[in-house]
Amino acid sequence: MNLSIKNKLIRTSTIATSLDYLLKGQLSFLKESYTVIAVSGENSHLQEVRDREGVQTISIEMQRNISLLKDIKSLWQLYWLFKKEKPLIVHSITPKAGLLTMISGYCAGVPIRIHTFTGLIFPSKTGFVKKLLIAMDKVLCYCATAIYPEGQGVKNDLIQYKITNKPLKVIANGNVNGIDMDYFNPILFSEEQNHLLKTSLQMTPDDFVFIFVGRLVGDKGINELITAFHKLSSEIEHVKLLLVGSFESDLDPLLPETMQEIEANANIRFVGFQKDVRPYLGISDCSVLPSYREGFPNVVMQAGAMGLPNIVTNINGCNEIIMEGKNGIIIPVKDSDAICSAMKIMIENNTLRTCLQQNSRSMIMSRYEQHIVWDAILAEYQRLEQHV
Repeated sequence: MNLSIKNKLIRTSTIATSLDYLLKGQLSFLKESYTVIAVSGENSHLQEVRDREGVQTISIEMQRNISLLKDIKSLWQLYWLFKKEKPLIVHSITPKAGLLTMISGYCAGVPIRIHTFTGLIFPSKTGFVKKLLIAMDKVLCYCATAIYPEGQGVKNDLIQYKITNKPLKVIANGNVNGIDMDYFNPILFSEEQNHLLKTSLQMTPDDFVFIFVGRLVGDKGINELITAFHKLSSEIEHVKLLLVGSFESDLDPLLPETMQEIEANANIRFVGFQKDVRPYLGISDCSVLPSYREGFPNVVMQAGAMGLPNIVTNINGCNEIIMEGKNGIIIPVKDSDAICSAMKIMIENNTLRTCLQQNSRSMIMSRYEQHIVWDAILAEYQRLEQHV
């Protein structure tokens, strides 16, 4: 009988939500080749990872913001975890988990230390904060043995700011997990289901529905989006804006006037955080993501897989997934007038909109189907093992 022992792989993220949503299905796939342990703060999302993926989970709290004493505690806990478990590979996503995992993995002598940059914070910052964040990313890269940017835009920024001299490789076509095209499929939702959901949200069949999915924070361009929609809805009838996500008033609050408009505008529908966003994408006509920065936004791929054209800002990730005039419209960052103009084009130019809709799903499938990404990640692990 072959009783070969699998090497250990530890995946970490700052908060368990990232493991739950960004790596859905991937840990279960990797479990066929490795003994997989998922590490993050304990909450319902970590429990979901444990139950769904069938992997061991270990709770170590990590702070998203800088908190010296708590960060030292997390670093110490990660170090002793790695000394105890003796993994062959540690692989982190998200900034704070990356810094803590790479330092502790380096000190604990983990052979393969991988970090995936899912987005960079420092390009949008200034002054001392920017210098501090750059220094932290340089330390992270020094302690890592392999660094993978999630897309060409992130790779270019790492090169431009001279964060590291180590090789930078984009796995597959970017994105940490790819898209389950069977799951994100508009044919799963009937006209009757869509009609019932629209009716429950007090929308009519004539309404043109724009949708935003994500955190409702300033960094996602919500202030500009609401300003644009205020103008649009005052000029055009039968238009709705559907907001799917949660507010983060402690980290990145919206402007008071933005909050007032969300509450007062009869054409805005706020439904809060939704574990399953597909029904809401299913009743929408166009997705809007006017973010200031991204790594490789899942929601743009999810909307495209559901057959929606996207309006996105000209930033990393977004401008790799979306091709202007092919499957969406690309606009400048922090420009409410540009958002409003793009929304008008989507409503009024039926020929263009139909073309974008027809291309959206096929363009996502050809580049980001899930198993393309998973197979590429596994192949990369196996390549790195050959050099240990």
